[in-house]
Amino acid sequence: MPLIVTGTIGIDTVHTPSGSAERVLGGSCAYFAAAASHLTPVRVVGAVGGDWPADHRHRLESFRGIDLRGLELRPNSTTFAWGGRYFDNMNRRETLFTHLGVLEEPPPNVPAAFSDSQFVFLANTHPGVQLNLLQKFPHRRLAVADTMDLWINIAREDLLRLFKELHGVVLNDEEAMQLTERRNAISAARAILDLGPTFVVVKKGEHGAVLVHRDGNATIPAFPADEKHVVDPTGAGDSFAGGMMGHLAAKAATDFRSIQTALAWGTVMASFTIESFSMDRLHRLDQMQIDKRMADFRAASRVG
Repeated sequence: MPLIVTGTIGIDTVHTPSGSAERVLGGSCAYFAAAASHLTPVRVVGAVGGDWPADHRHRLESFRGIDLRGLELRPNSTTFAWGGRYFDNMNRRETLFTHLGVLEEPPPNVPAAFSDSQFVFLANTHPGVQLNLLQKFPHRRLAVADTMDLWINIAREDLLRLFKELHGVVLNDEEAMQLTERRNAISAARAILDLGPTFVVVKKGEHGAVLVHRDGNATIPAFPADEKHVVDPTGAGDSFAGGMMGHLAAKAATDFRSIQTALAWGTVMASFTIESFSMDRLHRLDQMQIDKRMADFRAASRVG
């Protein structure tokens, strides 16, 4: 089934205990698409400025199954850019700079050829923009969105309107508790169900993720990665969403059990992302490596 993602495509500068990467390909939309493309074809809707490096486009084009017809190049604008530094345990980071660039402009247009998309993921951006883009997909069977603490703080009403139109929400445990003022991730997720969605996925970093669905609950551990293999956590959450949605679109499935299994695919794809800066590890992946890691993960966690 056609899968589409909307969100940011950016230029990242990242510093971690393992090293640094300057002006590399980043953004929620890019990480999602790179991960999802290993499981199913994925359409991209986004915008970049005239300063977007040509090699970044070549990198995205080199992923088999990524359709960039919805990527707008705005020559007189600048690309979204972010810089951050991770601390020793990689669970904490500080933002060094954020340049919004094209994000301060009207959202990109959705090509007419993309309007039949049935599996829709709205990667992190302003919820008003997400809601506007969502209306462009009248045939949607599964619409899921990511969000962050910034929008909870400054665009809460837009976020609540968006939730009423969604099937699923993906966010981390701190954001879930911030939004609902609950102290427990499960209680927070159940409160979010009251806002409209059918299911909520609460990401808990190295502690895995929780699925709270109207048909039941499930938990999944993180992939047991050796510390020496963790190079850069940037984009791990977006890759998780890409793996999850990529599996669901490939199976044309929206039921509770399928979503539970999809969390495993999201976890596996995220485990590759953290092994390099930017999308380098995702770019080097082949199907044999993915299948091997999924088999290892199933054996370790006993998930379907």
